[in-house]
Amino acid sequence: MNISLFRLYLLRALYALLAVAEGFIQIRLFLHHGHWTQATGVAHCFLLALASLSIVGVRYPLKMLPLLIYEILWKSIWLVGIALPLWLANQVDADTRKGFFEIGPVIVLIPFIPWRYVFQNYIAKPGDRWTRHAPVTSERVPAALE
Repeated sequence: MNISLFRLYLLRALYALLAVAEGFIQIRLFLHHGHWTQATGVAHCFLLALASLSIVGVRYPLKMLPLLIYEILWKSIWLVGIALPLWLANQVDADTRKGFFEIGPVIVLIPFIPWRYVFQNYIAKPGDRWTRHAPVTSERVPAALE
């Protein structure tokens, strides 16, 4: 499948934005954090790793699509599983409200993902083999190439 050059540059811009924006926030917090709880430290280290891997996405925008999909998935799960029930129960506190405004903008990523490419390359395409030996074919592969 051929992805337009414009789409590739758009994906690169998304990765660069994620790397710079999230990276700036997380580096600053990481260097001056004081005392974090275990969960807070894990979350900030995860986000710093996400920002760092986004740099790779600038060079390989299609190969790193799982990173953007993961970003969309975890934030969508939080919005539907945490924020929405609290909002429906009229129990949104200041932390949830802050989290919503930090996490909610993920929806802008959804239309930029080349979903047909994702389906063809990550769902419909056969997976990597599970055994040591390649499947038997009618053609004989030279031993030097095995």
